[in-house]
Amino acid sequence: MTESARSAPAHAVAILLAGGRGVRAGFDRPKQAMPLGGKPVLQWSLDALASHPRIMGGVLVADDAAAADATPLPTGWRRAAPGNERQQSVANGLAELADRDGDMIVLVHDAARPGLTPAVVDRLIDALSGAEAAIPVLPVPDTLVELSEAEAGEVVDRAALVRVQTPQAFRLKTLRLAHAEARGITATDDAQLARRTGVKVATVAGDAALHKLTYAEDMAILEGLMGLRKMMRTAVGMGYDVHRLVAGRPLWLGGIEIAHSHGLDGHSDADVALHALTDAVLGALGDGDIGDHFPPSDPQWRGAASDRFLAFAGERVVARGGRISHLDLTIIAEAPRIGPHRAAIRARIAEILAIPVEHISVKATTTERLGFTGRQEGIAAQAVATLQLPEN
Repeated sequence: MTESARSAPAHAVAILLAGGRGVRAGFDRPKQAMPLGGKPVLQWSLDALASHPRIMGGVLVADDAAAADATPLPTGWRRAAPGNERQQSVANGLAELADRDGDMIVLVHDAARPGLTPAVVDRLIDALSGAEAAIPVLPVPDTLVELSEAEAGEVVDRAALVRVQTPQAFRLKTLRLAHAEARGITATDDAQLARRTGVKVATVAGDAALHKLTYAEDMAILEGLMGLRKMMRTAVGMGYDVHRLVAGRPLWLGGIEIAHSHGLDGHSDADVALHALTDAVLGALGDGDIGDHFPPSDPQWRGAASDRFLAFAGERVVARGGRISHLDLTIIAEAPRIGPHRAAIRARIAEILAIPVEHISVKATTTERLGFTGRQEGIAAQAVATLQLPEN
C-alpha cells in the first residue's frame, strides 16, 4: 500500500447494484422493487448507504423500472444504467466515478441484501486502513457434503469455508485495475477479480441480516432478520359482483379484454371479476367496499379501468403492513368459456397486485342454464381473499 493510501481520509463512496431481474424469485417485477416493511427492497440499502456519515455519495446502478420508487436520488448520488451481467453493471458504476481519486474507498453492494447495518460499513472501511480490499463473511454452520447424482457423498471440511456477503470494499484504483484486467473473465463478485491481480482480500465479520433475496420465501426470512416481522393474524374477506351483458361494449374480465358478442354494462368497465376481488380484499381489511371508495355517482370513475380499484385495495394492504396470502376467484358465466383465458387472468391479477401468480386461483362455472347467468343476461363473480395483517 502506498503512503498516500494510508493517509487518505477514511471516507467512501458506494456503488449500489439494482439492475437484476430476480427471475428465480418469481415476482412480476424486479425483486429490488418489491415492498419490504413498507418500502421497496432497494430503498433499504439506498437509505443505509446515503445516511452513513462516512459515505460521501455514490452511484445507483438501476434501470427506471427498478429505481422508480427510489427517486429522487440522495444528495451526492448519481445513476448509471445496468449491464447485462453484474460485472458490467459494476463497470458502469465505476465509469460514473471517473472523477474520484484512486485512493478513495468504494463499497460495492447488492440491493438484494437490504439488511445493511452501519456496523458492517464501519468494519469494512476500517479494514482498508491496512488493506486494498475487504469483504464481510459469515461462518458456515451446516454440515457440507459433496453431491453425486442426487446422493450425498464425502463430507467437506467447513472449517476453512465462509459465506461471502456484500458490500465489498476496495481502494477505487484497486477495483478499477481488477475490472480493467478481467479480460473477459466472469466472476460472481468483485473480490474474485481483485484476487486475480494479486491483491490480498481482508475479511471482516458479516451480519446474518445481510441475507440475500433470491427466492420468494426469502422475504419472510428478511422480515424476521431485520426485525420487521410482527404478530400477524389471518383475515378473510368475501366479494361478489354481477353485471348485465349488453351489445356494443367490450368484455373485460379479470383485467383482460375477451372477444365476445356482448360486454358488461356498468359505470366503470364493469369487470365483475376485479370488482369481486376488490371487495374481498377490502372486506378482509374491514375497509368498506368498492362503492365507498369509488362511488358510481362520481363522474371521474365513468369508464374507468377496474385494475385501478384492485391496485388501490392492494396498496391498502401494504400500507397496513400486511400481505395477500391467497385469492380465490370464481367467474359464473354461461359464455364465453373462461378456460382458455384462465392463465392470462391469473397473470394480470398477479401483475396488478405485485404478488406471485401461485397465490391466485381462478375458476369458472355455469348455473346449468338456470337464472340470469344461464340465460346469458349477465355474468357474476365471487371471490375470497386471505390476508396476513399485523396485530394492532
